[in-house]
Amino acid sequence: MWRVIASVLAAFFGVQKESRRREDFSRRGAGAFIVVGVLLALVLVCLIALVATLAAR
Repeated sequence: MWRVIASVLAAFFGVQKESRRREDFSRRGAGAFIVVGVLLALVLVCLIALVATLAAR
């Protein structure tokens, strides 16, 4: 599972290699990456909202 998280984070920052992407999707289906990607996106949105709320005080 850590490898999926690391791969999604690398994709978020745009630093994932094409060979790594192919390797990841050949080993696992897209489902795990979609779930982790959505969860990490939600965490990012919550963090941005928290920072904006704290900055507005």
